[in-house]
Amino acid sequence: MTKKKAYKPGSATIAMNKRARHEYFIEEEIEAGLSLQGWEVKSLRAGKANISDSYVIFRDGEAYLFGATITPLNVASSHIVCDPTRTRKLLLKKREMDSLFGLTKRDGYTIVALSMYWKNAWSKIKIGVAKGKQLHDKRTDIKDREWQLNKERIMKNANR
Repeated sequence: MTKKKAYKPGSATIAMNKRARHEYFIEEEIEAGLSLQGWEVKSLRAGKANISDSYVIFRDGEAYLFGATITPLNVASSHIVCDPTRTRKLLLKKREMDSLFGLTKRDGYTIVALSMYWKNAWSKIKIGVAKGKQLHDKRTDIKDREWQLNKERIMKNANR
């Protein structure tokens, strides 16, 4: 009988979009697969991905990740032209794609990439249905975060 490896959270993360939670209200999160080429998988294993300005577009009834940069390795094959910013097809179920398409067209939401990670041997991306924040919303979030830090400091000193 073989033992399964213990899952270590955060160890499989390739890239994070930290700015997304600051710029948007994330309503819903969905996991999607990515259709990648061989050189892209090698670059992802080396950690050369950036999804900070990426979002999802719909074309011909399919979803594509636009704006993600996967930097090719120096040892990439010479007979393949490596385009670091090409649009990559997202692998979603038809029902998920239809609901996302409806939200973006009808309700004014956008879909942004939140994180890219490994799940077993597969590269996955977590996308979020997002609505943009106003400046006062961002200020409120900053105030709340600072208050949480101050509250923890006060509680730490009070327990001494």
